[in-house]
Amino acid sequence: MSPSPLVFITGASSGIGQALAASFYEAGYRLALVARRTAEIESWAGERQLDPARYQVYGADVVQTDSIVAAGAACVERQGLPDVVIANAGISVGIDTAEREDIEVMARTFATNNVGLMATFHPFVAAMRQRGSGRLVGIASVAAIRGLPGHGAYCASKAGVVAYCESLRGELHNSGVKVVTLCPGYIDTPLTQGNRYGMPFLMKAQDFADQALRAIEAGTSYRVIPWQMGVVAKLMRMLPNALLDRAVQGRARKKRSGEG
Repeated sequence: MSPSPLVFITGASSGIGQALAASFYEAGYRLALVARRTAEIESWAGERQLDPARYQVYGADVVQTDSIVAAGAACVERQGLPDVVIANAGISVGIDTAEREDIEVMARTFATNNVGLMATFHPFVAAMRQRGSGRLVGIASVAAIRGLPGHGAYCASKAGVVAYCESLRGELHNSGVKVVTLCPGYIDTPLTQGNRYGMPFLMKAQDFADQALRAIEAGTSYRVIPWQMGVVAKLMRMLPNALLDRAVQGRARKKRSGEG
């Protein structure tokens, strides 16, 4: 009897990552849960009375390449090669190019959201290609579609996620390994709860995760969730620059590091 499928999820201690873990567990998957804050994962797993035989927790920081690569190797050794790998860990911090310290914020954002994503996939790509199956899932954002004032680091990094996953999808074409790019709209998580601007079509994290699971299992190459934000994204993509600039004038900016 073959073991139940395995999903490897980064950023699993809260928000979207935690919700994805719940959805995949309910769907019968075994879990490989990765985060810096492992105690929070263990507490959550205990509260939900997860079967200890169906999950493992790995402490890793995606910014530290050796750390996340080691976590991937440990997963393969302890639980086997995953069927699904979800690079979910990410940060969102506002920046102001006039502020010297925000150059470091930009660098940290790309180290987490882009380099960390590649490092998450790295331990599994060759083995998945050899096996001829698997799902590599990059969590991007609707913010990837157009740049927004004060969101330069986040928008640029998530646009990078979309482009990187598209490139990887081409590299793995006909290998049996699917690359899935998911673009959440506004999801109610600790990452968004401090936002000081309107968030249309705000979605519960668990509702997002349930829809994401279906898209991942289907091998969908690109999906915006919820669908309403997909419509908004298409309209924004077509909007001339002059109209976009006018539309975002006066919009509240993302909080910078240290702002209350």
